[in-house]
Amino acid sequence: MGTVLDSHFLALTAIVTVVYQFIFFVITALFKFDQVTDFAGSTNFVILAVLTLVVKGTWHFRQIVLTLLVVVWGLRLGIFLLMRILQWGEDRRFDEQRGNIVRLIIFWTLQAVWVWTVSLPLTIVNASDGGGSLRPADVIGWTMWVFGFLIEAAADQQKLSFKNSPENRGKWCDVGVWKWSRHPNYFGEMLLWWGIFVAASPVLEGAEYLVILGPLFLTLLLLFVSGIPLLEASADKKHGNSGAYRFYKKTTSPLILLPRGVYGNLPGWCKTIFLFEFPFYSRSLPQEKASGDSKNSKENELKDD
Repeated sequence: MGTVLDSHFLALTAIVTVVYQFIFFVITALFKFDQVTDFAGSTNFVILAVLTLVVKGTWHFRQIVLTLLVVVWGLRLGIFLLMRILQWGEDRRFDEQRGNIVRLIIFWTLQAVWVWTVSLPLTIVNASDGGGSLRPADVIGWTMWVFGFLIEAAADQQKLSFKNSPENRGKWCDVGVWKWSRHPNYFGEMLLWWGIFVAASPVLEGAEYLVILGPLFLTLLLLFVSGIPLLEASADKKHGNSGAYRFYKKTTSPLILLPRGVYGNLPGWCKTIFLFEFPFYSRSLPQEKASGDSKNSKENELKDD
């Protein structure tokens, strides 16, 4: 596979991504209608996957499988997020952005970069001749995707059901896979995209291994920027005075699914180095009050997540 062909596909996907995101940016800016933001991001992956497969037209089994995996993920997530936000009525992430055009531009630019970068492994696979016969890396990658997809889908549905129950108002979600991770949906998403990269590796040569930037960018984004840090800060401010919440946070892994009995007994250095329990995830926790105050705080008096 030549670098010229790679460049053509990279340029094509970049142009399509920018145009697609710009259309939804205009809708958001003109009509203050931000319910389509997540749908725009998820479906952009689907468009790039199908487009690159059709344009190349080699229809190798590896290309078809990886394209289908991305399409299934994108459609499932896009439809789920759209239905959820239409049910809730508004996206609170944009409360401070609706009237600020600069912030909106930054958000939509980052979303375009996210889509294009994370799609890189599949883009290169579909730009190739298919990479020959299947290898163990294909099966390993597909297996990672299946587990990641199931975890993410289960986490999304379990939290939605939890939040839709009136008796859970003012509580944090700790049912299903949320008992084993504070952010299982993010863990599933990271796992499936690393699986895409692993399954793409038999095709990669030389500089093409730089497509590892796709899953790496996603991982860094969720760990340090717009994913876990924001949600941890929000949950700490709402529930930080609750002793039960502090116990939940202390005994529940931030990302990788682990039994509480295992995670809760691990030393702090182990949690930080191997399990992503970074100190800044807890910097928004309120200071400990006088003895007994946290015990007397009532969860049902706190705002909903």
